[in-house]
Amino acid sequence: MGIYLVSVEADDWRDEEVLGPVAQELDTVLAGRGLPPFACPPVTEFRAGSGRHFEVKLNRPISGFEAFCRELGDGTVEALLGWDVLIPVELEAPVLLPVECSYNDMTAVGDAHRALAAARRLAELLALPAGIPEHCDNLEINGWFEEHAAAAAAASPGPWTEDLDIAFHAALFLRAAEYSLRRGRPLSYS
Repeated sequence: MGIYLVSVEADDWRDEEVLGPVAQELDTVLAGRGLPPFACPPVTEFRAGSGRHFEVKLNRPISGFEAFCRELGDGTVEALLGWDVLIPVELEAPVLLPVECSYNDMTAVGDAHRALAAARRLAELLALPAGIPEHCDNLEINGWFEEHAAAAAAASPGPWTEDLDIAFHAALFLRAAEYSLRRGRPLSYS
């Protein structure tokens, strides 16, 4: 159990029982802005380590990360924590849709471009080490922080070692935004 951030397949994006209502409402908003509907790429076969899917369990406290982002006061909180669904479409701000989601009465859709810019700033501020997995389709980030973070901290000390919960979330959002833009897929919490 717990909360996961996962990639969304095309069949779930249009499924009325899953994210279909979000997709329909989003298409209406995009059309009103003169933009085409968002098309989720077709279903892909799952192969662990392929980078075709994304799955990370949010198993570390997020309060320190949120406080760290708020201290920056540069829109980082909104870019990284102000959404329920992340899409690879440029938006000026998260779009609120009148669709209930797992954790809120409305669904906020965020922009992976804005998330990536904010996450890159955090990665630079924290001096995240290079060894954090780029492909996260089988809880690789979780495994890295559980099994390799201590050795990486000894080999690559820096601000990231001061609070591994903050570093975990910074890495999570960096890799999530990179994935969404690389694969053209939405991500959502489940």
